[in-house]
Amino acid sequence: MASVTEQTSETYGIENWGSDYFGVNRKGNLIVRAPENDNYTADVKEIIDDLRKRGVNTPILLRFPQLLFGQIRKLQSAFKKSIKEFEYNGGHLCVFPMKVNSNRAVIEEYLREGTRHNFGLEAGSKAELYAALGVDQAKDSLLVLNGFKDRDFVNLAFAGAMAGKNVVIVIEKMSELDHTLDIAAKFAKEAPEAPLPMVGVRVKLYSKGSGKWEKSGGEAAKFGLTTTEILEVIRRLQEAGRIDMLKLLHFHIGSQLTDIKRIKNAMKEAARTYAKIIKMKIPIEYLDVGGGMAVDYDGSRTSFESSANYNAQEFANDVIYVIKNVCDDENVEHPTIIQESGRYLSAYHAMLVTNVQDEIETVVESLSEMEMTKDDPQIVQELHDLREGVNGKNYREYYHDALENRDELFTMFNLGLISLEAKGKGEVLFWDICEKADQFAQQKKYVAEEFDELRQLMCVKYLANFSVFRSMPDNWALEQLFPIVPIHKLNKKPSEYATLCDITCDSDGIVDKFVDLHDVKPVLELHTLVKGESYYLAMMLVGAYQEVMGNNHNLFGVPHEAHVFIGEDGYIIKKVVYGATLGDAVASVRFEPGQLQDTFRRAVLQRIKEGKLSNDEGSKAIRFYEDQVESYTYLTPNGK
Repeated sequence: MASVTEQTSETYGIENWGSDYFGVNRKGNLIVRAPENDNYTADVKEIIDDLRKRGVNTPILLRFPQLLFGQIRKLQSAFKKSIKEFEYNGGHLCVFPMKVNSNRAVIEEYLREGTRHNFGLEAGSKAELYAALGVDQAKDSLLVLNGFKDRDFVNLAFAGAMAGKNVVIVIEKMSELDHTLDIAAKFAKEAPEAPLPMVGVRVKLYSKGSGKWEKSGGEAAKFGLTTTEILEVIRRLQEAGRIDMLKLLHFHIGSQLTDIKRIKNAMKEAARTYAKIIKMKIPIEYLDVGGGMAVDYDGSRTSFESSANYNAQEFANDVIYVIKNVCDDENVEHPTIIQESGRYLSAYHAMLVTNVQDEIETVVESLSEMEMTKDDPQIVQELHDLREGVNGKNYREYYHDALENRDELFTMFNLGLISLEAKGKGEVLFWDICEKADQFAQQKKYVAEEFDELRQLMCVKYLANFSVFRSMPDNWALEQLFPIVPIHKLNKKPSEYATLCDITCDSDGIVDKFVDLHDVKPVLELHTLVKGESYYLAMMLVGAYQEVMGNNHNLFGVPHEAHVFIGEDGYIIKKVVYGATLGDAVASVRFEPGQLQDTFRRAVLQRIKEGKLSNDEGSKAIRFYEDQVESYTYLTPNGK
C-alpha cells in the first residue's frame, strides 16, 4: 500500500510533470534534484525559511540554473543520438528566443551551458538585438533575427556582423530586403572588406500547428512569405549579386505544439521547400524549424493543450527522420537544423513560491447563537428537517429539495416576509445540507456531475500573496495550466478543496483550474490553514514567458528572486535580487516618488497649521509615508 507521501505526491502529479527534477523528501518537503546527480537535492522549504531569516519575504521567484542546463543537455543529446541513428549528414544547433525570457540572468546562464554546444540566440526586436550584441556567444553559434524590421534594426544587424557575430536577417516582408540590399551596397562602397550578415527567408507553410497557438501557422499566419514572394527574394538577391548571403530557410507553426503528427507534416512541407530551393543552385545551409516544442505541464502526455504527446527524443527522431527522407528523395545535402525551443529549455528552471495569506469562506459553517425556535418561519423549519433527515439513500432528493427551499427563502426575504435573522438561519441550514449531501455523494462509485459542481461551489478560497497578472499571466489570459503544489506538509493528506485568489482587486485574479492526469480539476487539494503557521505554495514551471509577459496591474511589481545552486551538501543561495518597491512601482507609471512625498508633506503641514494635527503626529505620518517608498509591493508579515 502506498504511503501518505506517495499518495500526496500522486495527488499533485509531481512525478508526471516534474521531468525527474522534483520530488518529496522524508520531511514531506518539495525538493529539486540536480540533473547531473539525482542524489544532489535542495529542500525548497529550507530555502524559503533561509530567505525569510534574511528578511526576504514571499512571494519569491526561485531560479535553479542547473535545470536550464539539464534541458539544454537533454535537447542536445536527443538530436545527437538521432543524427547518429539515422546517419544524418547535417548538424543541429539551437537559438534561444529572447522573447521567452529576456532576463539577463537567464540569458547568461543559458549561454554558459549552451556555448559548449554552439547554441546561440534569437532576437525579435531592436531592444533584444541590442542586448544580444552585447553578450558573448560561441564563435560558431548563430544570432537569428525574426520579427518586423525597420532600417535601424537592419543596420544593427550589420553592426553585429562587423563585431564577428554570425547574424542572420530573416526576411519577413519585402521592405526588409530593400533595407538589407541598400545597406549592403553602402558597405560595398565604404567598407568592402567588412563581413556581411547572412539572410534567411521565412516561409508561410500550409501546415498548421496544434494547441492554443494553432493560428500562428497556416496560410493566414501573421509572419512568413508566400512561395511567390520567396521566389522574388531569390530573384532580387541574384540581380544584386548577393545570392551568397541567402543561407537559411525558416518556418514556425506555433508555440506549445501538442501533437507530433502536426509537427511531422510541417517538417515534410518545409524540407520539400528547402530541397527545391537547393535545386535552384541557392547556397542555403540552415533549415530553421522554429520553436514550439511543448512542455508537459499536466503530465498526461497527451495532445491536450497543456501537455504534449511526445518527448525530446521522439521530437528529435521525427525531425531528423523526416528531413533526411525528403532530402534523400530529392538528392540534396542535409541541412544543419536550427531550433528555437525556448519554452522547453526555460520553463522548468523557475518556480514562484508564495504564502497563503488567509482564507475566504464561501460557506457559513455555523451560527450557533441562532438556535431554532417555534417562531421560525415554515421555510426555515423545512430546511432544518431536511438537514436532520439527509442520509446515504435520500441525499440527492434532499439536496434538490434544499435548492428549491433556498430559492423560496430568498424570494420571501425580498418580499419582506421574513427577517434578516431568519434568512441567516436558512442559509446556514442550506449549506449544512449541501455539505452532508456531498459527503454521501463522494462515497459512491459514480459521482453525479452536479455534486462535482457543488464541491467547486463549496470549496474554500485561499488568498495567496501574489498577482496572477504579474507572475502567471498566461493562466489569466489563455487559461494555461501550471502545476501548483505545497512546498511542505506533503507527508500529510490534504483535507481542503480550494481555489486560489490573488491579492489584486480584480475579480479575474483567481486560479480555479488545476492540472490533473485525466482531466482539469476545478479545485486543488490543500491542507487546512493553522493559525500562526505559514503555508507555502509553489507555482511550478513558470520560467518561460511569465516574467516577460507579466504586467503591472494594481502596481504589483516584480517579486524578489533567488538564484540557487544544488550541490553535494544541499543548496547554496548564490544571489538574491530584490523585487520592486513602492517607489519602483509608482515610477513605472511615471510618478516621481520625491514629488509625491513633497505633495504629501505639504498636505500634512497644512493640517498642522490648521491645528488639526500635532507636530508629533504630523512628523510620524510624514516619516511613515517616506519610509514606505522602500517597502515591498506585496503583503508582508507585521508590516515589514
